[in-house]
Amino acid sequence: IRKPSHAIAAGMMLCPEDRKAEGIIPVHSVRDNINISARRKHVLGGCVINNGWEENNADHHIRSLNIKTPGAEQLIMNLSGGNQQKAILGRWLSEEMKVILLDEPTRGIDVGAKHEIYNVIYALAAQGVAVLFASSDLPEVLGVADRIVVMREGEIAGELLHEQADERQALSLAMPKVSQAVA
Repeated sequence: IRKPSHAIAAGMMLCPEDRKAEGIIPVHSVRDNINISARRKHVLGGCVINNGWEENNADHHIRSLNIKTPGAEQLIMNLSGGNQQKAILGRWLSEEMKVILLDEPTRGIDVGAKHEIYNVIYALAAQGVAVLFASSDLPEVLGVADRIVVMREGEIAGELLHEQADERQALSLAMPKVSQAVA
């Protein structure tokens, strides 16, 4: 996969860590931000945007993801971080994704929005979607993940199943061994 269009065609999506710089199009509406990736599939006659489909799709995701906004035409930059993140998820739920990569998806958002995002993650996993959840918040990872892969210095240091995982084991894998730290 060399470019985003290849990933989308393969059924993969990325919810980036820096949603403001890489996830949203700040000067566009919630509607545009939700529909931008699926728009190419819903163009009438090859060149006319299907406004009816876009309105219905945006309204559906605003309702189903509980995006708090005065309306679909609201500029996305005026929403809270949690609602921006839910709109980004809505964008990819408009597609038939097989693999979803979430990089720090709950950083900087309120507790209520976090739980709504967790519910979306659980629902996607129940539908057979592979969800890769990267987070530096260890308690969050322990609460969400079925399997935890711990990285150290860019390498896989170990893997823990949810049932056996705890903070001590995860931190033990993440930290350099004492002999390595002294050397």
